[in-house]
Amino acid sequence: MTTTTAPRKSTRKAAAKPTTEADNRFADEDPRTLRGLYRDMLFVRRFEERTAQSYQQAKIGGYCHLNLGEEATVVGLAAAMRPTDYLFTNYREHGYALAKGIEPGRVMAELYGRTTGTSKGWGGSMHMYDTATRLLGGYAIVGGQVPLAVGAALAIDYRGGDDVVVCQMGDGTTNIGAFHESLNIAALWRLPVLFLVINNRTGMGTTVERSSAEPDLYKRADSYRMRGERVDGTDVLAVRDIAAELLEGARREGKPALLEAVSHRLKGHSVVDPAKYRSAQDISAAREHDPIVRFAAELVAAGVLSEQDTADLEAEVREGVEAAVAFADASPHPEPDSLFDYNYATPVPGDSRRLPADPLFTV
Repeated sequence: MTTTTAPRKSTRKAAAKPTTEADNRFADEDPRTLRGLYRDMLFVRRFEERTAQSYQQAKIGGYCHLNLGEEATVVGLAAAMRPTDYLFTNYREHGYALAKGIEPGRVMAELYGRTTGTSKGWGGSMHMYDTATRLLGGYAIVGGQVPLAVGAALAIDYRGGDDVVVCQMGDGTTNIGAFHESLNIAALWRLPVLFLVINNRTGMGTTVERSSAEPDLYKRADSYRMRGERVDGTDVLAVRDIAAELLEGARREGKPALLEAVSHRLKGHSVVDPAKYRSAQDISAAREHDPIVRFAAELVAAGVLSEQDTADLEAEVREGVEAAVAFADASPHPEPDSLFDYNYATPVPGDSRRLPADPLFTV
């Protein structure tokens, strides 16, 4: 995220303590990197919570899907990618936009439908797009992004580049035809693309076991002689490390891969979904595996963060989120006469720009 700043180091004196599993896990990690990952995850969480609040206040319209519970996958993936790598996502993409480096104010402004947003206010929640950071779109049609991502990978290969395309999708996408067609082409032509499947266990509202004959989604890579891996999507370091390995294979050797990140969705499919189809056990498990709570506890236990550090980071993040909201609130709405500005990439003869209330003919 471009908003990431190095949190101040803990002033707590180091105390003698027995070696813990967290100590071993973080032995080769830079403490500043760990704090940065935690801050980025926390920023996505607070941004999404504030988004839900703005939606309830009718400041955001249309559909709105949040990354709550998936922050470790979002941030871990971004940490593994190069800034020049391309990312295609589905409609649950606010966190990915932030992690890819888009200014939070522009992301919130897009949600608010303002001209300072990533798509000048016309895309909204499901259609973030930013050429500068190479986020090439959120896509509302399930699986709509998958063939396009493969096409981008083909362009990179054709030009002899060393960038990689990451194509993020939900578990339901693995059952559509375009998914299989795209994996087949990517493997056949050895294209630099990583397919990332977010398996949050419930799809829109149906469990994977009830919708997929092969519920181990990473195994679908076998059909195309492609490497498939499964990772704990609530573990930011695990996601970062395996994603980096798969990205490097795609980058250097033209080996596309499929990565299944298993996590929990903390809320319903969208902000208006009460998720009544989820059992009390499901809800309890999701809370128990909250990636931010668990990572914070590990960092504190290992002495990477103090309790004061976490409080300071919380305050810093909330201030940044509120600044994004203030920016969006102060940004202008699109003018009605700009409604047709992006119908075509170039001017088209006879293009009608008539608004609903305009007369058919003028005298």
